[in-house]
Amino acid sequence: MKKIVVLTGAGISAESGIPTFRDSNGLWEGHRVEDVASPEGWHRDPAKVLDFYNQRRQKAREVQPNRGHVVLAELEEYFDVTIVTQNVDDLHERAGSTKVIHLHGSLFESRSTKDEHLVYPIEGWELKLGDLCEQGSQLRPNIVWFGEMVPLIEVAAHHASGADAFLVVGTSMAVYPAAGLISYVPYDALKYVVDLKIPDVGALPYLKTIQDKASTGMEQVKKELLEWIA
Repeated sequence: MKKIVVLTGAGISAESGIPTFRDSNGLWEGHRVEDVASPEGWHRDPAKVLDFYNQRRQKAREVQPNRGHVVLAELEEYFDVTIVTQNVDDLHERAGSTKVIHLHGSLFESRSTKDEHLVYPIEGWELKLGDLCEQGSQLRPNIVWFGEMVPLIEVAAHHASGADAFLVVGTSMAVYPAAGLISYVPYDALKYVVDLKIPDVGALPYLKTIQDKASTGMEQVKKELLEWIA
C-alpha cells in the first residue's frame, strides 16, 4: 500500500469556520502573539492565556469537519495515510483520520508546567487557574508556543522521508520547522500543493499545484491519486 503524508495548516480549518492566524479578523485580533502564545506571556498573565485558549476551545467544539477533512479520511481506504497538522483542533480526527501528528499540540489537552510528559485530556472547554497536575503544579494548554521546541518534528520528518506522495493542504508554508518537511520528501514522490494562494515551495520535481480551497481541491487530488494506483 502506497504511503501518503499530508501537511495541513490553518486553511483547511478556516473552511469549517475557525479563523486563521493571519486573517485580519482572526481570533488573535486584539491580542499580541507575545501575550497569549509565548512562555513569557504565560508567566506574565496565565489567566489571560487560559481565557484565550478557553475561547478557542469553545469555538472549535462548535464547528464541524468539512469536505477537505473528510476526503483525507477517505483516502485511508486506499493508502497508508499519515496527517501532519499544524492545527490544534481535532477536526481531522472527527472526520475519521486515524493517524494524525499534531506538530503544534492539541487544544483539547493540558499539560503540567512541572513535567511536560504529564499530559491530560481536557473535559469540556475550560481550563482554569487552580487546575493542577498530579505533582501539584498548574496545568497549561498543551500547545507549542512561539519560542518553544517542536518535539514531534523528527517523527514527522521520518514519515515525510518515506512518502510515495506528499500533499500540502491549506498552509502558507511560512512557519518553520513545519514548512521544511517538504525537503525530506523523496525526489520521485508525487507532490501536491492545494491552497487558495499557492505558497512558494521552489522548483520541485513531480509537483502539481491546485489553486483552490481544500474541500474542492482535495476532491480533484483524490480522483488523480486513485487513477495513479488504478
